[in-house]
Amino acid sequence: MMNRGLVMTLHPASKVYHRHLEITTLGSMEFHDCTEAIEEMIQQSPVREGIVHIQSKHTTAAVIVNENEPLVLEDMKRILEFIAPQTDSYLHNDFTIRTVNMTDDEDQNGHSHCKAIFLPVSQMLNVIDGSLDLGRWQRIFLLELDCARKRTLSIMMMGT
Repeated sequence: MMNRGLVMTLHPASKVYHRHLEITTLGSMEFHDCTEAIEEMIQQSPVREGIVHIQSKHTTAAVIVNENEPLVLEDMKRILEFIAPQTDSYLHNDFTIRTVNMTDDEDQNGHSHCKAIFLPVSQMLNVIDGSLDLGRWQRIFLLELDCARKRTLSIMMMGT
């Protein structure tokens, strides 16, 4: 049986608004709270009711929604480091055998890629009355899994 896909027709009053959010991270396992910047983008957009989609454009950075409480952030860092320790050996880090996607300034970041498989690259959240509809403690984070670098989030707002 062939899946023919879903065709959606947007309401004539629907709007689509896109922006990039550039972030310079400070280092591995940084939880960068992006909530205020995304909220500002939504408020500047024509979208009052709809959704916002937040997507990392990187393979070693995640977008998560969680609480901005220092101890829970430390717990999450500890769990992720337990899952894919930076000190382990990774084939991706062996530049004598790796031949794909190499750059002159290549990092040994196999641990970052392995952590990333457990985390989302994007989040989709509701926009109500021109603002994020977050729970009391919810915050939006870019989670840096690699080293300090410039990161880009693609922010797409859709609705009326």
